[in-house]
Amino acid sequence: MLDIHQILTKLPHRYPFLLVDRVLDVDLQAKTLRALKNVTVNEPFFGGHFPKRPVMPGVLILEALAQASALLSFQTEGITLDDDTVFYFVGIDGARFKRPVEPGDQLVLHAALDRVRAGIYKFNCKATVGEGMACEATLMCTMRKVK
Repeated sequence: MLDIHQILTKLPHRYPFLLVDRVLDVDLQAKTLRALKNVTVNEPFFGGHFPKRPVMPGVLILEALAQASALLSFQTEGITLDDDTVFYFVGIDGARFKRPVEPGDQLVLHAALDRVRAGIYKFNCKATVGEGMACEATLMCTMRKVK
């Protein structure tokens, strides 16, 4: 389990783009992680993303899943990013959105590491609200030096 203070030491993202509030559990053997994003009405995107019926943009749900996936990589492989390294989102396959995510929802982010090949990490991901599926996708990420 990681709280927000520990997440801030692992991810370079900051408000308003940090989209993981807490890691609920990590299974290092199974290479899975569950994290939480509390969706509140004061999120900056809700003012313009359907003001009469606020909905979390799908691309931000995918970004939250990518951030959870990065945390899983760091935990399973004992990686700590330095200021010269970025964990880039490089691909999405099979993204499907099943229900809208609205203010007041608790978005549970599920990431499972499928494989690592040639420096590309592949994850099977899903985001749920309660028992309902909000989104599922296969994500690919990689680490690169930026300086």
